[in-house]
Amino acid sequence: MANIGIDLNRFILEEERKYPEATGSLSIALTAIESAGKIIASHVRMAGLADILGKAGKTNIQGEEVQKLDELSNEILIKHLSDCGQFYALASEELDEPIYPPKGVDGKYVIAFDPLDGSSNIDVNVSIGTIFSIHRRITGTDEDFLQEGYKQVAAGYIIYGSSTMFVLTTGNGVNGFTLDPSVGMFLLSHPDMKIPEKGKIYSINEANAKKWIQPELINYIETLKEEGYTTRYIGSMVADVHRTLIKGGVFGYPADRKNQNGKLRLLYEASPMAFIIEQAGGKATDGNIDILQIKPTDIHQRTPVFLGSKKEINQLLEFIK
Repeated sequence: MANIGIDLNRFILEEERKYPEATGSLSIALTAIESAGKIIASHVRMAGLADILGKAGKTNIQGEEVQKLDELSNEILIKHLSDCGQFYALASEELDEPIYPPKGVDGKYVIAFDPLDGSSNIDVNVSIGTIFSIHRRITGTDEDFLQEGYKQVAAGYIIYGSSTMFVLTTGNGVNGFTLDPSVGMFLLSHPDMKIPEKGKIYSINEANAKKWIQPELINYIETLKEEGYTTRYIGSMVADVHRTLIKGGVFGYPADRKNQNGKLRLLYEASPMAFIIEQAGGKATDGNIDILQIKPTDIHQRTPVFLGSKKEINQLLEFIK
């Protein structure tokens, strides 16, 4: 296990040395994400002082209003990920189609990302974050984004809250790094993160209960209440999942009559978060199958999401299957 306090760049390089066949490409790619995250974090911290709050006056492919900080984060990520030369293609939740950067013509990877998850909470100073998912380049076409989640090379998120944290998995466990603004480095603060086998918190928007397509969910929630669970729901997936990872329990965003295929995006949100949770010892499902087994058919595909501790997810499946 790496020593607490080691910086993210050194951690990445030491992990790389464990694989003699490694070329350093993934290390450079992850460093580019880290650099973009630091810049976004600096803008998030000054959001109340700069002219970047509020809406940008346009909508994205999802039909949602784009926030100014959303737009800025997207531009920062595109620039850093394109310039590093390791990504053959980029897919952003904010863009209609993938980008194929000229410097990435020999890139080994493709990356899908949500530049600023939870952006509806920007104006009220609630934790928001960046989520990313990396797959290997195989065909050199858009099909490279349509791989199952279990084939991810790496996934992670950066949460901009009371502190800025970078949570990362490369398929060999999960580690969390906290940004020390005095030195400008992400330092290992949460080595080998493990989700508790059981928690005491459920995170779901019960206001939508009457719209849920699976009414059995109501019985499941009532059972959790009878067992003494409390509810915590922030409305930023990255914040809700981060708490679930640390404290255990269950996070859910089910399908409802308005969003019959679910609301969260498979590539940009559900799949990377499922990969992280499962690498930490938890489980993730769409209510029928493991999220990491879903074969995407569209880069903006949506899905129901339930993830968390094994106890709660297994109990959930007993109710809804």
